[in-house]
Order: sequence, then structure tokens, then C-alpha cells
Amino acid sequence: MSRQAVFQSSDDKIIGKHVFGNLYDINPEDLKNEAKLKQIVLEAVRIAKMNLVEAKSWSFGGKKGGVSVIALVEESHIALHTWNEYNYATLDVYTCGEDSDPQAAFNHIVENLKPKRYQMFFADRSSG
Repeated sequence: MSRQAVFQSSDDKIIGKHVFGNLYDINPEDLKNEAKLKQIVLEAVRIAKMNLVEAKSWSFGGKKGGVSVIALVEESHIALHTWNEYNYATLDVYTCGEDSDPQAAFNHIVENLKPKRYQMFFADRSSG
């Protein structure tokens, strides 16, 4: 089932578009691959017509270890966090750019990580 977020547009307000969700049952090797995860997020920035400021990634060990990738964009951010033990990830794509497409970024990351199931949520975070 495909859903599409609908966001309002106006010249006199901030257009906040937020797409976020949970990804379940991801290939464990993909969850641990920091370089691959960072590359997928960078591709999502381009696909969503965002302007990259900086991207960082970290790998965490331990029982609930995983990888976090944060892309700071002029329009806001993409944040991906994985948990190895649970084959699980959370994904947050937030933009305040009228021409950016956070759903395209979310969809690109889901298509590349291939979770067996996922949840996607939308929030209008515009200024009024």
C-alpha cells in the first residue's frame, strides 16, 4: 500500500514537512554496515532535493549496538538509527524547504534497506 503525504504551501510561512517511521526485520549485515548506511542517506539527500551541510556516522558496539547516520541539510535533517540486536531501525526525515521531498528520501532508504515491514508517519510542522 502506497501512501503520499500532502503538505500545504504558502509564501508567508515556514513549510515544515516531516516523514518518519520504524523499519523492522532488516538484513543484519546491512544494519552494521556504516559506510553503506551513510551512502544510502547521502543518496536520499540528493533524491529529495535537499542541500547537504554535513553528514556524520557512528558505529556503536555492545548488546544493543548499531549505527547512527545524521545528515544535516540546509532544510533540516535526515536521521537513521539502527539496532543490531533487533534487526530494527528508526528513520526521521524533516525538511522546511518548500521544494524538498522528504517522502522521496524516506522511500529511497526503505527501498535500499528492504525491511520486511515498516511504519511511516507524516506530520505537518509548518508555522501556521
